[in-house]
Amino acid sequence: MAVSAVATLLFLLVASPVAFAANHVVGGSGGWTQSGDYTTWAAAETFTVGDTLEFNYGGSHGVDVISKDDYENCNTGNAIESYSDGKTTIKLSKSGPMYFSCPTLGHCQSGMKLSVNVQDSSTPSTPSTPSTTPSTPSTPSDSPATPNTPAKSTPTTPNGATRVFGSMNKFVIGVSVVLGALFVFMC
Repeated sequence: MAVSAVATLLFLLVASPVAFAANHVVGGSGGWTQSGDYTTWAAAETFTVGDTLEFNYGGSHGVDVISKDDYENCNTGNAIESYSDGKTTIKLSKSGPMYFSCPTLGHCQSGMKLSVNVQDSSTPSTPSTPSTTPSTPSTPSDSPATPNTPAKSTPTTPNGATRVFGSMNKFVIGVSVVLGALFVFMC
């Protein structure tokens, strides 16, 4: 019994990072239709490398993966990938923007297009906010006025430790769930 419990634990530990990938049903319960508001829908979602987009649609629709320029101009003639099976699942395999549209004539122009920004899985889910220092008002003086030079701000990027500990946090949660399940299994 102990050997099988250890083998199960090892399997679950190896498989646990996969459990963090999310499946996003495009348009929610409304699916991929001409009446969807995909800009609002996408704004409420967080897309991460490893997640999937699930497009559910009827026979008069399809899904094209397109370039940014084709997205902005609703050009449906240069698809990078094209699907028409009624239920299309696309894995988000790299970070950065991705663009989709329905290839049916006029559907993109009526709003049946989607833009998502895929985050790297090691990027923290909450952006850091730069600290600001309030400026103090200057007092008049007899010296000639000099123009105020705005302070340069440099964007803050997470250091390696932040990325490692963010990923470790997901791993620790997964291990905790697995160990809890193993404890219940063994009792």
